[in-house]
Amino acid sequence: MLALRCRWGQGPPVGAGGRAMLGGWLPGDRVNRWGTGRVGRGRVRILIVEDDDRILQPLAEALRDRRYTVDVAHEGRSGLDLAQAFPYDLLIVDWMLPELSGVDLCRHLRRAGQTVPIVLLTGRDTSGDKVAGLDAGADDYVVKPFDLSEFLARVRALLRRGAIAASPVLSWGALHLDPRSCEVTYRQQLLALSPKEYAILELFLRHPGRTFDRASILDKLWDFDEPPTEEAITAHIRRLRQKLTDAGAPKSAIETRYGMGYRLHPQLPDLDPSP
Repeated sequence: MLALRCRWGQGPPVGAGGRAMLGGWLPGDRVNRWGTGRVGRGRVRILIVEDDDRILQPLAEALRDRRYTVDVAHEGRSGLDLAQAFPYDLLIVDWMLPELSGVDLCRHLRRAGQTVPIVLLTGRDTSGDKVAGLDAGADDYVVKPFDLSEFLARVRALLRRGAIAASPVLSWGALHLDPRSCEVTYRQQLLALSPKEYAILELFLRHPGRTFDRASILDKLWDFDEPPTEEAITAHIRRLRQKLTDAGAPKSAIETRYGMGYRLHPQLPDLDPSP
């Protein structure tokens, strides 16, 4: 496996066959994202516990590009605190961490009865190390540097094992959202939504009778270090509502409940205009 280096902003380094490789990046800006847990069975929330930004940065971005919500801790102890505080769908944990090793973090969680899937990252590649990591409670063991596409396939496999990725299509009248393809259609017309517009609509579709105020939408869908203003939430919803209307949905598809928040209109299936 090639030892590769790439400067931040130029894209991931590539190995044989043009595959993206992680493990040889120069340090970039530190990322520290954490939040309030996933939304029901909706957006998947992943915690990365890694102190090396050369691994953390491109991995976190690759996961976010695939619409996962990604939180990060740089020390083992803070990673353990987050894993115990919030309902993550997957943990990606480095073996060698400040304050608490990744192996000890796995042991703490398993002793506490946590069954969340854990991927252990390490530069150790002996059979004895792999046995120690798996015996500590890791579900998978990945040696650095690693192929990004292969790693993402491992992530998908672990999420499928937990019945997270096999979400059914969400429907409300003629409006359909497919979590597997991340496509939204209205009367079979594909809508071009931004990631945040998609996330807001998914939130509403998973809880069609619930009203969300702007603060609760912010808590559920934005990471800690990138919170917008509540006015920005209003702007996202306005654009989402306009795109739905442009596709032929009723103007009241997303209902504003003044002083309370937003929700899908309870009678949306009945309000759909004739095709």
